Amino acid sequence: MASFTEINAVTISLILILSFTLPASTSAQQQCDSASTGGCHDKAKSLQLKLIAIFSILVASMLGVCLPLFSRTIPALMPDRDLFVVVKAFASGVILATGYMHVLPDSFNDLMSDCLPINPWKKFPFTTFVAMLSAILTLMIDSFAMSYYKKHGFDKKGGGVDGEKVNNGERGLGNVENGGAHVGHCGGFNGGANDKDSMLLRNRVVAQVLEIGIVVHSVVIGLSMGASNNPCTIRPLIAALCFHQLFEGMGLGGCILQAEYGMKIKAILVFFFSTTTPFGIVLGIGLSNVYSDSSPTALIVVGLLNASSAGLLNYMALVDLLAADFMGPKLQDSMRLQAWSFIAVLLGAGGMSLMAKWA
Repeated sequence: MASFTEINAVTISLILILSFTLPASTSAQQQCDSASTGGCHDKAKSLQLKLIAIFSILVASMLGVCLPLFSRTIPALMPDRDLFVVVKAFASGVILATGYMHVLPDSFNDLMSDCLPINPWKKFPFTTFVAMLSAILTLMIDSFAMSYYKKHGFDKKGGGVDGEKVNNGERGLGNVENGGAHVGHCGGFNGGANDKDSMLLRNRVVAQVLEIGIVVHSVVIGLSMGASNNPCTIRPLIAALCFHQLFEGMGLGGCILQAEYGMKIKAILVFFFSTTTPFGIVLGIGLSNVYSDSSPTALIVVGLLNASSAGLLNYMALVDLLAADFMGPKLQDSMRLQAWSFIAVLLGAGGMSLMAKWA
């Protein structure tokens, strides 16, 4: 399973790669640059909007990811309550739509751009191919990570994972006192006391892998906004990204809560999620004079990264979030709750799909 150091390394490597995607000095490239800016180009106004975006997105991200972590103080939002399940279904719908309606189309646009040569980029569906490989790789990470931690990462004496002892009195995994059943919304269902730690392991794998996919996409979209000098594009993108980060953060925050990390690890996850998009914007501002999102290198790198992120997010949303919840006993035992959860998923996915009109 990817550690937090590896998450950091992925982010830094991505930034370094994109930092050197300089535009080619050809007439064709100049035409691409001209087409990408359109008729709306105001560097001063764009900078003002970018500064507003940095603050707004940071606040929305922190609010979204932290809300589930403080839900213990609100009884109705405890992980074993119906309202938490419905809210998390809504957030999962947002994550699903992010992959299908935002990240995947962005990859298609990048890799099918007229600024790229026809051969091979328009001769082969690289976006769907890379997304497919990414989903398979995510499955492999899920599987191998569970096997690794069951063999090496389980603290049998402390009853915990990664050297952290688990306080049964503080479990946030939806414990049900009657019958000893436990619902793990981020990692499926395991019944019985002997499976509590396996469920906790599963939730921690899901939280970290989901964080990786979100961080990669957040840096890319932040860099793109920061490098743009088109206020007509930036203005609607701010509202769309705030909505996106708020509810995507709620989905991630729910998984972090159920993973029962200590305060230090929670703080690291919250920090990475909240700051990657603003940091990408800052980086884009610094590189705006040398970085062109329509240069062939940038289009290829960003397109492939978006395809990878889309495959990961789609897999996580469908398999580890939605399927794990809807096939678990809590929703299977209540048709009413199941119906409300489906409505929440459709509302979340629908709202995020509507945002694709502006972002």
